[in-house]
Amino acid sequence: MQVEKYAIDNHNSDLLAQHKRKYDFIAADVANVKEVIKKLADFQVAIPSWALGTGGTRFGRFSGGGEPRTLEEKIEDVGLLHRLNQSGGAISLHIPWDIPKNAASIKALAAQHGLRFDAVNSNTFQDQPDQSESYKYGSLQHVDKAVRKQAIEHNIEVIRHGVELGSDSITVWLSDGSCFPGQLNFRKAFQRTLDGLKEIYAALPSNWKMFVEYKAFEPNFYSMTVGDWGQSLLYANKLGPQAYTLVDLGHHLPNANIEQIVALLLGEGKLGGFHFNDSKYGDDDLTVGSINPYQLFLIFNELVEGMDARSMNHATDLGWMIDASHNVKDPLEDLLQSVEAIKIAYAQALLVDTKALQQAQENNDVAKAQEILQQAYRTDVRPLVAEARLLAGGALQPLGLYRSAKVREQLIKERGQKTVATGL
Repeated sequence: MQVEKYAIDNHNSDLLAQHKRKYDFIAADVANVKEVIKKLADFQVAIPSWALGTGGTRFGRFSGGGEPRTLEEKIEDVGLLHRLNQSGGAISLHIPWDIPKNAASIKALAAQHGLRFDAVNSNTFQDQPDQSESYKYGSLQHVDKAVRKQAIEHNIEVIRHGVELGSDSITVWLSDGSCFPGQLNFRKAFQRTLDGLKEIYAALPSNWKMFVEYKAFEPNFYSMTVGDWGQSLLYANKLGPQAYTLVDLGHHLPNANIEQIVALLLGEGKLGGFHFNDSKYGDDDLTVGSINPYQLFLIFNELVEGMDARSMNHATDLGWMIDASHNVKDPLEDLLQSVEAIKIAYAQALLVDTKALQQAQENNDVAKAQEILQQAYRTDVRPLVAEARLLAGGALQPLGLYRSAKVREQLIKERGQKTVATGL
């Protein structure tokens, strides 16, 4: 289903006067408010196809009904989200969960919804029914050459699908590792993985990027063959200029200083992009900004300062994607909340007085530096985000309109109560 333009217009009309008061109040204190609004409108966050259905845990999954059963329905759902917030203008596919039967028609359908295809994602962490070799003991690190060959060929196949759809990057996340001491030779596993990544890298089109994702633990709990940003950076440096590190906010040990990691990778020119989520304990895949919004702001502060220092385009020079999935929320509501949290943190970072902050840093004025950051963080920037959305044709309150339009109820009527999203 789609929310029609007249419904968005009626929704905005009811809220416009209240919004105008709030916007004028904050805009009066933002010297470059038009520039901020433009950057907010341009900033798009890719929606992963696998986040459109209810997530789960190893204990169970509780589907919510009306979930997308096909790739076409997934594209329709992302189009719906983008219609509401004008900030989710891309979809990221996971292969083999989302192999298009007809790439041209899928590409045309996405264009109808104003969507492009973000990074394509490979899957060597699951065994598929038709594959000959098992990934139980790893993929690119595996001691068996036949398993490694299968994993390499799969990633190259993913690149081919991405080319057909107009994507320009591949994300490689490996579940490879070990659960017990002595199970794995670390040096040999690293070298086998590097050799496999080199073959995949060689298949990249000249305009493509490879994102090497890392994760501290899970599904292996003693070692991960790409376990942290240092290991990912090591692979990326050895692969070449088209290889980058991808940061998933949940893929760190508790209390990791992610903002420092981001700053260093950006300084090295090796930060490829983000998978946004939030966590309390580990890789919890919670709604972005639901646990630690201040950390999200601090990360964006480093991004804005670092990208400006390198004259980078905020909207296009890094990959921005949500990677959150849980089992107790309507997934579309969760995604609307996540995009909103990302835009809020970005807007707050745009308000940081960078010159004053750098001066305070040079003067070792610790209290002043803290005040400058917290002044931006404590500013209610929601009217700025809403204004950017309004000017782009979206809803002033996307989640409110989603609920008042009874979108989930309509999806259940169209698709059924017992539908389960493919791939999960």
